[in-house]
Amino acid sequence: MEKMKDLRDFIKVVEEKGQLARVKAEVDWNLELSHIAKLNEEKGGPALLFENVKGYDSPVLTSAYTTTQRLAIAMRAPLESSLVDLMRIWVERTKPEKLIPPKWVDTGPCKENKMEGDEVDLTKFPVPKFYPRDGGRYFGTAHFVVTKDPDTGWVNLGTYRLQLLGKNKLGTQFIKGKHADIMLKKYQAMGKPMPVAVVIGGDPLMFLMGASRVSAGICEYDIAGGIIGEPIEVVKCETCDLPVPATAEIVVEGEVDPNKFMEEGPFGEYTGYYSGVGTHPRNYIDVKCVTYRNNPIFHSTTVGRAVTDTHMVMGLTYGATLWQQLVNEMRIPGIKSVYCPPEGAGRFIAIISVKTMYPGHANQVLTAAISCEMGAYGLKTVIVVDDDIDAWDLPRVLYAVAFRAQPNRCEIIKRGRSTPLDPSLPVDQRDITGRLLIDATIPYEWKEKPIPITLDPEVEKKVRARWDELGIPVKL
Repeated sequence: MEKMKDLRDFIKVVEEKGQLARVKAEVDWNLELSHIAKLNEEKGGPALLFENVKGYDSPVLTSAYTTTQRLAIAMRAPLESSLVDLMRIWVERTKPEKLIPPKWVDTGPCKENKMEGDEVDLTKFPVPKFYPRDGGRYFGTAHFVVTKDPDTGWVNLGTYRLQLLGKNKLGTQFIKGKHADIMLKKYQAMGKPMPVAVVIGGDPLMFLMGASRVSAGICEYDIAGGIIGEPIEVVKCETCDLPVPATAEIVVEGEVDPNKFMEEGPFGEYTGYYSGVGTHPRNYIDVKCVTYRNNPIFHSTTVGRAVTDTHMVMGLTYGATLWQQLVNEMRIPGIKSVYCPPEGAGRFIAIISVKTMYPGHANQVLTAAISCEMGAYGLKTVIVVDDDIDAWDLPRVLYAVAFRAQPNRCEIIKRGRSTPLDPSLPVDQRDITGRLLIDATIPYEWKEKPIPITLDPEVEKKVRARWDELGIPVKL
């Protein structure tokens, strides 16, 4: 397991593994940087460290998690791990008894520099503009926002896009029902603004934490501690008591007034489409203070159409969280594997392999998937297959859909919680989505089940032993 404390350690390890390219030529933050990163990401290229951004002295990191190898590095997992291997490791390390709360420390590198009050100027950082139709530069794409529930003290980390609206203003999109939105409504009832902290950098796992769909009441710092096997070190903000990683590159502290709005958007989202036309009035962060490291590394992701590092991160974090919630929280037996394809941004499609153990077991899994924290938001299609098929083996999954599923055993749920980012719905009708539940298992209760074709085990063993002799250029 690699010993890493911050984004700089991650970059060092990734470079040692031959998976980092340093871009030394001057690159414009206005569209050029993002277009280079996008073309690189779509080819599964290396992480990119732009060291010469036009008009700036500090670097920008993009394409950090395009490959499963770099996700494995962030998770301290074997480099050869598949995406599903990483999900399985996540589920194992985040059992309730293995969670590790953060550790408070007095100070850290994130406190090396400070801007307060009128000194605050977010344009001092190399914030990219990604796509031609974007409403502006987006400060927050590979970051997380820290908030605290005023009633319970529960600390939440969430990734919500943040548009640079001024030297000390960040536009937000706290989508309805997201944890930050739930907390903001509590502050609104109290007649108070909500303190927030925006974090870029820190342990390389932390962006994954912000992008996950952890259940309400559970702190992502605890999840991260469980995954890496030691506590995340945190320090207190300058203007409030929110905990932020001591090794963060940049920490933006501010408040969100629930009753104040600025025009925000549009932004090229992970669906490959814009979520609407023009701008919309949304809450914003009024920035009070910024602390940052010497020569801070600005971490960013291009988002956009699949598959980029955004989709790889969501495929991992959403799939692992769904798996963890089905097994560790809902305690449904028989779950063999879960896969949320990156092509669907880990959000819209879920495939679950289960060893059915009683009548209706497959249906229980299907309905549980759309009822847990992860699946309740935006999950549109769930496919359950028997345990002889791995959830990530898409050719075999399609085989099961063709030869084991029956349309009259599938279910359509007409009203589920949707996302305003889903381009399959009209812009003004994105509160509610339909859901398709596909039972591609052989029903447990059938007395006469289809007889599968199998290989003779002795002949198979003999053939495998002779494989090299046969000269067939396929590895078994």
